[in-house]
Amino acid sequence: MLMIKAILRPQKVTNVLSELSDAGFPAVTKFSVVGRGKQRGVKVGDIYYDEIPKEMLLIVVNDEDKDDVVNIIAKNAKTGEKGAFGDGKIFIVPVEQAYTISSGKAGL
Repeated sequence: MLMIKAILRPQKVTNVLSELSDAGFPAVTKFSVVGRGKQRGVKVGDIYYDEIPKEMLLIVVNDEDKDDVVNIIAKNAKTGEKGAFGDGKIFIVPVEQAYTISSGKAGL
């Protein structure tokens, strides 16, 4: 199993979630975060913003589903703006075990 962590622009999340659900991946945890990437924030006029609002999605999938989920997220989160910073980042980490609390069953 793998956990896919995706940090996205807030305006892209609805479409990403819809496409994931349509593809058979409805189980997602979403929360609001702030941060900055390599660009170290954004300067607009005289104002510097070093905490940019983003959304983080957490999705645990079987190993064989990784590429499908990553491709869905990347395709639907991209703005398409040439040289655009801030479209997001996807991280993939191993998950040793998962348990459903109500049933006590192991696995997804």
